[in-house]
Amino acid sequence: MLIKRRSPFSDKENELEIDVNDFQMKKWQSGTPIQIAMPHLSADAREFIMTGITAEEWNKLFNEEWDKLFNEDNV
Repeated sequence: MLIKRRSPFSDKENELEIDVNDFQMKKWQSGTPIQIAMPHLSADAREFIMTGITAEEWNKLFNEEWDKLFNEDNV
């Protein structure tokens, strides 16, 4: 299923083809934890469905923040 979400970090609309069906989406949207409704998905795929944040955005943002916090000049 093609999932489209807007990232709160970049405000970009992203889309991913994810192995999920309408039943699983409805189950999650009605309150079932996403890990239960879609246990076969990776954490990255579940995060994208919930927030619109891609794995690439997540890694870029938090690797940069990590570097700012823990680079040699700040330690």
